[in-house]
Amino acid sequence: MDMMTRIAALTADCIKALWPDAEGLPAAEEIRGLLAVPPDPALGDYAFPCFRLAKPLRSAPPKIAEAICGAWQATGTASVQPVNGYMNFFLNRANFAAEIMAELSEKGDRFGSSDEGSGKTVCLDYSSINIAKRFHIGHLSTTMIGHSLKRIFEFLGYKTVGINHLGDWGTQFGKMVCAYKKWGNKEDVEKRGIDAMTELYVRFHQEAEKDPALEDEGRAWFKKIEDNDPEAMEIFRWFKEVTLKDAAKVYDKLGVSFDSYAGESFYNDKMEPVVRMLKEKGLLVESQGAQVVDLEEDNMPPCLILKSDGATIYATRDLAAAIYRQDTYHFDKCLYVVAYQQDLHFRQVFRVLEKMGYPWAKNCVHVAFGMISFEGEALSTRKGNVVLLEDLLDQAVEKALAIIEEKSPGLPNKEEVARQVGIGAVIYTDLSNNRIKDIDFRWDRALNFDGESGPYVQYTHARCCSVLRKAPDFTGVTPDWSALTDDEAQALLRLISRFPDVIRDAADKYEPSMVTRAVTDIAQAYNKYYYEHRILDGEPAQAAARVALTGAARQVIKTGLYLIGIEAPERM
Repeated sequence: MDMMTRIAALTADCIKALWPDAEGLPAAEEIRGLLAVPPDPALGDYAFPCFRLAKPLRSAPPKIAEAICGAWQATGTASVQPVNGYMNFFLNRANFAAEIMAELSEKGDRFGSSDEGSGKTVCLDYSSINIAKRFHIGHLSTTMIGHSLKRIFEFLGYKTVGINHLGDWGTQFGKMVCAYKKWGNKEDVEKRGIDAMTELYVRFHQEAEKDPALEDEGRAWFKKIEDNDPEAMEIFRWFKEVTLKDAAKVYDKLGVSFDSYAGESFYNDKMEPVVRMLKEKGLLVESQGAQVVDLEEDNMPPCLILKSDGATIYATRDLAAAIYRQDTYHFDKCLYVVAYQQDLHFRQVFRVLEKMGYPWAKNCVHVAFGMISFEGEALSTRKGNVVLLEDLLDQAVEKALAIIEEKSPGLPNKEEVARQVGIGAVIYTDLSNNRIKDIDFRWDRALNFDGESGPYVQYTHARCCSVLRKAPDFTGVTPDWSALTDDEAQALLRLISRFPDVIRDAADKYEPSMVTRAVTDIAQAYNKYYYEHRILDGEPAQAAARVALTGAARQVIKTGLYLIGIEAPERM
């Protein structure tokens, strides 16, 4: 039982003992949720607001706080003081240190994990790249938010299914096949990949301006793809293979993988049953020749299902995909990590699923995120102002190596460390703020070893590893936890003790930045402790306690970095 849970349980016992017949009192679990950390450490380590008790007890919060504090039995856990309707708890510092360190010792690298997700499945739709297009920086947020959430849910015991919902359907693929048949070269496409395909696509449009009949040829080739024509499908599948081979280089650099690459084309034969079901339920209505689901009563525009020519669109495929995922994976949640501009689209799709009678539609969640700019400039594919993600990652590694060469020229395995630091800097920048906020990627911030950055947190981990390497063998020495009662050690211990709650909150709010913030705070707290205290000096029992705290900080930082998709170098 962690400290906050213990304090909540003891508080609940006091309340029950004082007012045994009162109704509507909070249980220990609710009290734990109401416990807060005072802004000023002088006000205690935790505080419980008694305002929640005013109505059921028909008394003023200050009087309630005084009564509970008077009945409080510290039992070595904490002392308590009433202040303006709050109960302020002051932990027994040595006991607090002993309990946190015991829990860390027991759980090891699983500290913060749980089995709350046992037997439950979370599907995550993220990254979702387009076939025959390069992977650019605009794909970074969906990829890394999704990847981090996948790791967070796995850490909490859930089964996860990572889905790369490929953009691999539409007339443009008929145009690409047409262009390849007219001007393409197999060896060139194999060698240059997406760059060669992009040139073919550009040439198609240039030639189509001179000869508009080409547009009809492109549509004809897409019709062949729709009809499963052997030649068209062979070329189409090959384009996908080349794209995924190219994308794999980026995914490998980021450490990202998927369980499914079922994209839009996968649902081509699964949409007709959806349309048929919508008709049977009387949900489809005609609007200007198109078929839509009316959502006026939900204050939304109609959801377009079939265009006037009978063609399906994104919503049709997303309905089919959601039904397929529920039938296949029986998910408890299905997360769609997609930019905030698609908010209306997903609200429409989820509402249509509800109208179709699927109760699990309420478990579909749009995890929205903001836009990314680079060095203060907005990015635009149409204007040609894009930053390719592979180029960005390579530049990050090169810049990290240059900094390491300057700061630590004798560091062994510099290239590997530069890879970890450079990639980590990019990921940290993306996951350092609330996901809905827009991001402006700047090199000076991303690769700052002294500020709130990936390299700073990684360097703190390496510092912890260095201390542990220099520490003597304390086998057989019982740590003296009273050596950890100073303000710096307690501040670090409090942050570590809250780490499991942070992970749960990050999962509840689909917010990896909460883990990023927590691991940064822990790194800063450890560095303050490191500068204020001589860890290896003094009595062996005291030094053993300080070294154990260093090991705890190292472990939690490593876990936090893992959960946001960043590696933790042991030397920097």
